[in-house]
Amino acid sequence: MKTFESTIRPVKGDIIDDPGFDARFHNGYEVVKVTINYETNECYVSLHPLASNLEEICINDYIDKLAANEWRIVSKEELLTY
Repeated sequence: MKTFESTIRPVKGDIIDDPGFDARFHNGYEVVKVTINYETNECYVSLHPLASNLEEICINDYIDKLAANEWRIVSKEELLTY
């Protein structure tokens, strides 16, 4: 999960780019769901599940790269609260 402020509202089918993503591990980051919470002024964007069909680097190296770019691992319980 990564949190940031933006004036752009993604829509299903958009491709998200981020410095934490690595083309050597995954083939794209397509938006599959957008949930807007007007009460909290938040927009949650769900990406296509990770499919490691281009696994040219170790998953642990990839997770380290994501973490270095402000992505974080969340628990299943935390995901259910969104």
